Amino acid sequence: MLTYIPSPTVGALHLGPLAIRCYALCILAGIVVAVWLTQRRLEAKGGPEGAALDIATWAVPFGIVGGRLYHVITSPQAYFGKDGHPIDALKIWHGGLGIWGAIALGAVGAWIGCRRAGVRLAVLADAAAPGVALAEALGRWGNWFNNEVYGSATDLPWGLQIHEWDTLAGRAVTDAKGNAIVLGTFHPTFLYESIWCVLLAIALLWLDRRRQFAPGQLFGLLLMGYTIERLIVEKMRTDPANVILGQRLNVWTSILVFLLGLALYLAAARRARSGNTEAAISHNEKSATTS
Repeated sequence: MLTYIPSPTVGALHLGPLAIRCYALCILAGIVVAVWLTQRRLEAKGGPEGAALDIATWAVPFGIVGGRLYHVITSPQAYFGKDGHPIDALKIWHGGLGIWGAIALGAVGAWIGCRRAGVRLAVLADAAAPGVALAEALGRWGNWFNNEVYGSATDLPWGLQIHEWDTLAGRAVTDAKGNAIVLGTFHPTFLYESIWCVLLAIALLWLDRRRQFAPGQLFGLLLMGYTIERLIVEKMRTDPANVILGQRLNVWTSILVFLLGLALYLAAARRARSGNTEAAISHNEKSATTS
């Protein structure tokens, strides 16, 4: 009986000269699920048929570029340091996407797509919120295939066995006998995050069914819900990271994004109240005129 979670020794499928990275397949699976769920929710809110896919053709490329830019900018040593190779910054198939950059630049792409499709960005964001959480949950399994993003050593039964990894080959390093070299057993932070994101998606769907949110509020809840988990997991991770004032950079980013989510939630509520007040005033003025 296994007392740990095994990790793959191969993270890429080689079809002749073509290498299909499992990391990329996980990201692709997340995108497909997110677009499908967003379209269903958008149509339920009265949106046009096929709008989510049209918007995704803008949001996804922008998001991938943004995610890679954030990763490279916040981890420059791996590419521009002493032993780094700048060309590797373009090799996205080796792994390395920052969720914050993906959301930020993906939002720019979504804004362009929304303008072309005639959909309000806030409405699209709320429709996409649960799907974004599920996409992150699925994408995290790419870290499992790459034997990366794990926490400190542990002997807990759900500890994750990690191999020494050859990123270029996409497989575990082997010893003289051909056996994969095991580094140890560690906290599976990728799994913690994946489970949290699934629960967050379920919670968002449940809340959206039971109360009326102002446009933009559900997306604000997504940002706040995700960053709460990310703060915890980020403190557990042991992979190299730049540190500011004793904290990993993503800890500070998580705090800022949480505050942004809170600001979006409150601003959306304030706009809704203002709109209701203006509508009530207009109705009263019309009633006074007709009377």
